[in-house]
Amino acid sequence: MRWLALALLALAAPLRAEEVVLGLSREQVSITTDFEGSEILIFGAVKREAPIRADPPLEVVITVAGPSRPVTVRRKERVAGIWVNTEAVEIDRAPSFYAVATSGPLGEVLDDTEDLRHGISIPRAIRSVGAPPEVANAAAFTDALIRIRERAGLYVTAEGAVEVTEQTLFSTAIDMPANLTEGDYDTRIFLTREGRVVAEFATEIGVRKVGLERFLFTLSRERPLVYGLLSLAIAIAAGWGASAAFRALRPG
Repeated sequence: MRWLALALLALAAPLRAEEVVLGLSREQVSITTDFEGSEILIFGAVKREAPIRADPPLEVVITVAGPSRPVTVRRKERVAGIWVNTEAVEIDRAPSFYAVATSGPLGEVLDDTEDLRHGISIPRAIRSVGAPPEVANAAAFTDALIRIRERAGLYVTAEGAVEVTEQTLFSTAIDMPANLTEGDYDTRIFLTREGRVVAEFATEIGVRKVGLERFLFTLSRERPLVYGLLSLAIAIAAGWGASAAFRALRPG
């Protein structure tokens, strides 16, 4: 009887879970002195060994997250006609860049439990648990950080931006702004049905400074004195050059 029960369970189980086969238009972004941003094309397919399930439909959620660091958010209030910092909350971890693209409305393709488990939406990607007890409504500081970075193009939610074809192929484009932080950008792809994650895949996109930008960055970290003297010399030379050009152009 035990063998019969095991055989029935094996027959009832799916042949194999759906899997992601991913492609990237580029696996590294180079930051140069004239870098104005970039676009990453993320595309892939769903690998399966069973017939396609038409209902419920397959949905796709893609996230790209930059390096996470602690962030201090301050609240300013007007005191005696002067704006001063009155309260501050240190957010334990917040990605420097975060984009989430979906094949439909986020609330429909992903339920709250799965969002909490995987940290997919922007609020779930931010960790803030150490607010001082005397600070009222500490969540407002996280909301403020999200608003600031959304205006800067660093936090993006693109609902409906992932195109899914025949429940098998998917693609989207993620805009990377000019003010990127150097590091590894975690890229995750989630396949969902009825709001639940049925498969996921993770990879990385490298963002690196190159050329003069890399030289100056390395110099500022490893030889700050030399970097400071070089910056001073460049500033003096630029000032002298501008003054000389002004004198040359000034009428007799």
